[in-house]
Amino acid sequence: MSLPLGVAAQSIGPDKPADFLDKEFHRQRREALRRQLPAHSVAVLFSNPLRNRANDVDFHFHQDPDFYYLTGYREPNAVLLLFSDQLMINGVATEEVLFAQPRNPQAESWTGKRLGEEGVKQHLGIAHALPATSFAGFKLDTAAFEQILLLDLPHDLRNDPRDKADLYDLVAQFRQKVGVAPDQSFDHQQVYQIIKLYDAQAGDKVQQEVQRQMAANPALAGNTFLKQYVTAKDAPARAAVAASLPKEKLNLSALEEILAEMREVKTPKELKLLRKAVAMSAIGQVEVMKAMHPNMSETEVQGIHEFVYKKYGAEYEGYPSIVGAGNNGCILHYVENEKPRLGKDLVLMDLGAEYHGYTADVTRTIPANGKFTPEQKQIYELVYAAQEAGFKACKVGNPFNATNEAAQSVLAAGLVKLGIIQKPEDARRYTMHGVSHYLGLDVHDRGTYGPLKANSVITVEPGIYIPDGSPCDKKWWGIGVRIEDDILITDKGWENLSAGAPRTVKEIEATMAKPSPLDNFKLPELK
Repeated sequence: MSLPLGVAAQSIGPDKPADFLDKEFHRQRREALRRQLPAHSVAVLFSNPLRNRANDVDFHFHQDPDFYYLTGYREPNAVLLLFSDQLMINGVATEEVLFAQPRNPQAESWTGKRLGEEGVKQHLGIAHALPATSFAGFKLDTAAFEQILLLDLPHDLRNDPRDKADLYDLVAQFRQKVGVAPDQSFDHQQVYQIIKLYDAQAGDKVQQEVQRQMAANPALAGNTFLKQYVTAKDAPARAAVAASLPKEKLNLSALEEILAEMREVKTPKELKLLRKAVAMSAIGQVEVMKAMHPNMSETEVQGIHEFVYKKYGAEYEGYPSIVGAGNNGCILHYVENEKPRLGKDLVLMDLGAEYHGYTADVTRTIPANGKFTPEQKQIYELVYAAQEAGFKACKVGNPFNATNEAAQSVLAAGLVKLGIIQKPEDARRYTMHGVSHYLGLDVHDRGTYGPLKANSVITVEPGIYIPDGSPCDKKWWGIGVRIEDDILITDKGWENLSAGAPRTVKEIEATMAKPSPLDNFKLPELK
């Protein structure tokens, strides 16, 4: 392998798939965001950093989803500025400027063609683009803005001495422009946001969380506002303190709130890509059901899923693939996938393709030998019933937590009936996670977590996990079951986008009895 000298570049021109989001989509998203900016403000967003995998090898670059949503730009070392009011830049009135990594023939011979500022204008439709090397000298008159909106400043960055405009330098240059010290954190603003969003609903819990964070973080311990909040004697006193939330020019909450509301509701173009990502993920589940046998390994199962995604043109997995057999299925985010033989275990498979930026999240749990044992079937059908209850709560206007409440009620009652727990409140031992989250550019996508809205996509994913050594009959040990589907909320109710993956015991066993194209696929043995 040759030594890499450059950084990731994006596909442009005729090699780019035709169904990528077009530049008009991204322009509309920028304009929608700009309309919601506070008066006399600027929003500043940074691209994702490159991450090292080992020695001189980097992980494949993946753009920050917010940055991609607004620009379509898929390269590192970039900054986007969006202005609430037009500004004159180099004699031209503009509402936006993207500082892009510059063209570099030597680097491009290693890692592929870069857009550069001219490519940004032509292919992304951002009229005002400048090379990232010019950001250091760019005059950002901070006094002209009442607020500067950020999500956060990237941290833990490598500094490439050969590149004077890598993300490390861009962040350092921005800190200097706005008068923020290199070691200054914004942890207090993140705590402020928790208070702002949740004090009215759960003030006691918020107060405890703030106390915990202050005890753990010296940068918060001396904050006057937080001291007043945690020492408030009752709910009215807490509310009065919360109402006096300090306002700062650098605002790390407003942009997040705007983007959460925007990204929660998907456009038709987004839904088209999400449907494809979910469909190929469901097909992957079907093909694995047909191919699975007891002598297969967790790694092999993962490989079949991901092969299906690649066959359909998915660029990545939406998150590290989870394939857990037996007790491994009771570890919620088990990603080692290294068990060499599945045997008679249940196999929990939580995987999703990422297609042109949008990710699926589909989970099925199946018996490696094709037949559920009586105990496996009882737990599976309880989780299935809970998921059905969650589906019924998927209605426009329902609280986001309605799916969780409906499913958890069924799980708790069922666990009592099976004798695994004695009272419903003990169910949390075996049902540790919530049932729903938003889905989109992130597997746990941005959203308001308010009442359900039409054209948002959420998961419904109840689960029961009974690890070895649990305080119940041993016959239940090592059974972990999660069933997860991707649900589009509609004006008429809901649509299961992942319905192509069998869900019932009968459907799963029938699918597993079918032949697989991989049945006769044999590789030479390694010596």
